Amino acid sequence: MSDENKKNHKPEETGGTDQIDLEQEDRQETPAGQQEVPNTKTGDAPQASSPDEEIQKLKSDNEELKDKYLRLFAEFDNFKKRTIREKMDLMKNAAQDTMSELLPVLDDFDRAKKNAEQEGSKETLSEGVALVYHKLYATLRRLGLEPMETDGQPFDPELHDAITEIPAPSEDKKGFIIDTVEKGYTLNGKIIRHAKVVVGK
Repeated sequence: MSDENKKNHKPEETGGTDQIDLEQEDRQETPAGQQEVPNTKTGDAPQASSPDEEIQKLKSDNEELKDKYLRLFAEFDNFKKRTIREKMDLMKNAAQDTMSELLPVLDDFDRAKKNAEQEGSKETLSEGVALVYHKLYATLRRLGLEPMETDGQPFDPELHDAITEIPAPSEDKKGFIIDTVEKGYTLNGKIIRHAKVVVGK
């Protein structure tokens, strides 16, 4: 081989060696250049509940909702009953003011009737007036008005107003009503006027 060829051949060997060295360096750098694999561990995440725990939780929620429903239903039922009762009471006692205004008229009728029935009285109660008296009383009774029975009854401060006390005619009359000055009345069981009475002592 001529000197010229030898000179031309040497650079080729050198170039090949350099290429091998670069490939080795690339292979050595590749592991170091790899991206770090992210940590996929989920140690802080809550663990999934078991089927039994889920069923128990659903049962507990169902019982809580059922209890709330029953409470609301009971409250609504009580409200409905209370509203109906108040409405009925209002309807029954709607005429209370009118009835109270009519009581003095009834008192006058009672006094006139009592005077006419006294022995030797010159006053008389005509048949027409008596008819009006009975019809008025019957009408008011149908509307719920009732006179109190007081004569001879034990004195009750819830029902009676004691105008005065007088000596009782006998021991067994002490604390009992001797006379009624003014009748008491109830309207559908509710007192609209207390009886004014004289009590034995």
